[in-house]
Amino acid sequence: MSQGYRFVGEVVGGVLGGVGLGWLLDRLAHTQPWGVVGGLLIGTGLSIFTAVRSAAKASRDQLDALGPLPSAPDDEDED
Repeated sequence: MSQGYRFVGEVVGGVLGGVGLGWLLDRLAHTQPWGVVGGLLIGTGLSIFTAVRSAAKASRDQLDALGPLPSAPDDEDED
């Protein structure tokens, strides 16, 4: 459950961080609303990338903790 909260935090934090940086860029460069739009898109993309990478790492860690998987029996039929 803690990893789920972590993933949600990464996504929400990335989006809000991107919007915040875009807003700051708009205020400094007077490019409203393009900084916010760009920050939203970039923040969303980066946060999804980070969440997927973290989920893959968590999955890999769980598989490593289980140890080697048993081999499947040979299903060849001898007729």
